[in-house]
Order: sequence, then C-alpha cells, then structure tokens
Amino acid sequence: METIALLKTKGNKLMVYLLTVFFSAMAFAQEKVGEAQTSENTTSTKTTTTTEWYANPLYLIIGAAVLIIIVAFLTRGRNKE
Repeated sequence: METIALLKTKGNKLMVYLLTVFFSAMAFAQEKVGEAQTSENTTSTKTTTTTEWYANPLYLIIGAAVLIIIVAFLTRGRNKE
C-alpha cells in the first residue's frame, strides 16, 4: 500500500511539473502585446506623435488605487453596538 501511495504522490508531482513547463512555454510563445499604440501625423513643417492614453501605465496604477479605496469603503462594516 505504501508503494501505491508513493507512486500517486510522485505521479501528481510529475504532472504538476509537466503542466507548469507546458503553460510557461505557451506563455512565452505568445505575440508581443502591450506596446504603446502610437500614430504619427507628418506635414511638410512639423511631425506630431500621439500615444493612446490607455497605453500609459500611470493611469492603470491610479485606477487600481482608486478601485481599492472604493472597495475598502464599501466593505467596511458599520457596528452599531
């Protein structure tokens, strides 16, 4: 019985290891996403480069902080005791 239990635990560990390697390989095989989207408008005298606002990570950080604060205020319990 101990042999069967040992084989099951070793088999489970091997499966977890193989799945981890497989999923990490799949993650690295993805296309590069997340680069800033820019557009250039060139005229004869000046060039204007614009970046989309949602490509700036500062907006994501500020939005996450505001969301955490809102959730904290909503989940605070009001004890009337």
